[in-house]
Amino acid sequence: MRIFFYFLFILFFACPAVYGQEGIKPCLLVSVIQDPPVLTSLEAIQKLVDYAKKAQTRILFVQIYRANQAWFSSTLANDTPYKNAFQRTGIDPFSFLIEQSHAANIKVYAWVNLLSLSTNKDAVLLKKYGLEVLTRNAKPKSTIADYKIDNQYFLEPGDLRVREYLGGIVEEITVAYPQLDGFLLDYIRYPDVKPAYGYSEANMKRFKEATGVDVFDERTESWRKWKRDQVTSLVREISQKARAIHPDIGIAATGCVSYSRAYMDSFQDWPLWINSGLVDFVELMNYPSDVGEYQKYINEAKAKVKDFSRVYMGLGAYKLLKNPDVFLQQLTVAKDSGAGAVVVFHYGDLLESPRLAEILSELPADKQ
Repeated sequence: MRIFFYFLFILFFACPAVYGQEGIKPCLLVSVIQDPPVLTSLEAIQKLVDYAKKAQTRILFVQIYRANQAWFSSTLANDTPYKNAFQRTGIDPFSFLIEQSHAANIKVYAWVNLLSLSTNKDAVLLKKYGLEVLTRNAKPKSTIADYKIDNQYFLEPGDLRVREYLGGIVEEITVAYPQLDGFLLDYIRYPDVKPAYGYSEANMKRFKEATGVDVFDERTESWRKWKRDQVTSLVREISQKARAIHPDIGIAATGCVSYSRAYMDSFQDWPLWINSGLVDFVELMNYPSDVGEYQKYINEAKAKVKDFSRVYMGLGAYKLLKNPDVFLQQLTVAKDSGAGAVVVFHYGDLLESPRLAEILSELPADKQ
């Protein structure tokens, strides 16, 4: 009997990291595409922080770089959004958000969309380097519209100019916000719609010089490995640039599901990023509207990583605005999965659907 009680003591008191609630608190993605964006109003920022505190939120992933536009002061990107927000608020709104969040014991990560320019054909980056920095398939191109993929323009991760530029963006943010807790690196992949990209002149030249392979196509394994390596190298270089300025800053990235889609089509090896310590965690974009499929992708991820607490499980609120029951089921599944956290995409959807917001904030503490 004494042995039994000693075992219980060890189980509950010596292992707080396993049984504590910190690892499974919710996180929120806060997008600039909601109307109006949170960063354009101090009142909206305070409303976000108040809600996040009520929902026991661990991290706010706040989008401040998208489509080569900046919601921070930048010499590299188009920072008109930041200047407009500053004019409306009278202060740096992202700095204010970090300050208010930290006062509420909530971390803030800068959410940056890296390789997607969205539909911004007038991007500063394109004016500086031209269309050659866009990834492309092998078909002839005559206008910028020929480069559009899934209604977006994607940058080529194998172009060293792109890598240097995006690293500079991250450096600007790291210097400007020394109190920042981390980065969420998004769109750090090749496009996966009809995945046959990477055929820019600069990328193919580097591949041929590195491998000696002159004739290749999408079935050539060395070419496919090369593209995967370019994405991983971009993750590594950006992480190193941020940590050189702020050694303790957190680095996270978004990962696609299914794993085969990520690895074979998007050329993302997110399990490698986790298992090698390249990133602190991956936010898995697990956004189906079906509970069974949601569980399937959780099970798949568990089989790919050594430490599942370094997977933060995404939850697509945008697909479940009229299905609060499914939202609750997926939320429960995610919280019971052993993932490090559940990440709701995104805050604007909770504003649109008060019922989803209530579900997230009203779960009993012992269930979170």
